[in-house]
Amino acid sequence: MEIAAIIQARMGSQRLPGKVLKEVLEKPLLQLQIERVARSKYLNSLMVATTNNSEDKKIIDLCHKLSVPYYCGSETDVLSRYYYAARNAKADIIVRLTGDCPLIDSQVIDTVIREFLKSYPQVDYVSNTLVRTFPRGMDTSVISFSALEKSFFEAKNPLDREHVTSFIYLNPKQFKLKNVCYHQEVSYYRLTVDTEEDFFLIKRIIEGLYGGKPWFTLEDIINFLVINPQFSKINAHVKQVEIR
Repeated sequence: MEIAAIIQARMGSQRLPGKVLKEVLEKPLLQLQIERVARSKYLNSLMVATTNNSEDKKIIDLCHKLSVPYYCGSETDVLSRYYYAARNAKADIIVRLTGDCPLIDSQVIDTVIREFLKSYPQVDYVSNTLVRTFPRGMDTSVISFSALEKSFFEAKNPLDREHVTSFIYLNPKQFKLKNVCYHQEVSYYRLTVDTEEDFFLIKRIIEGLYGGKPWFTLEDIINFLVINPQFSKINAHVKQVEIR
């Protein structure tokens, strides 16, 4: 059974263009994310799903440098990009990750995968975002290939094509869903990168933790922010763009 992580990443962004390749400690954020994801104990493969746009050649160049497989597809029909990437990876189970989550913790990924495997094949979709207790930036969704394929062929709404999994989680009568909760409510922390303020916070966290523990966990991040409460205020005002 092939479990593949697919990270969607592109240079275009309304609020922070080029964010996935912004550097901290002389490494692009996408590289830091790939290194963290690769520590998962369950993944058989990892792939970056980017676009055919010329500006995304920089992402392809990074993938070549890191010897990471990639797939280039539609910028707006991200569902099709995921579907064809998953087919190329010969994946039975897909771990969906986004390139704006450079601090993603491999232990969080493994927790969601483990919950999926406990119920598979009686489950189609397991995520830690259906009911939020994890911070944004730890978003992990695990999908069966059959569910991804069904949504690829049946989803018609452009929003569902753009947001990949919305057709699945908005149709609980068609798909079996399961949510994973954290042991405490920490969804008020924002660890994703959509704005300059987000980037400044991520930069502070990486610079504060990486030297002593390169593979710092979500628990380490929370402890760091508890000790340094001024940092979490940097992006506390940033509003998440909701899809619906």
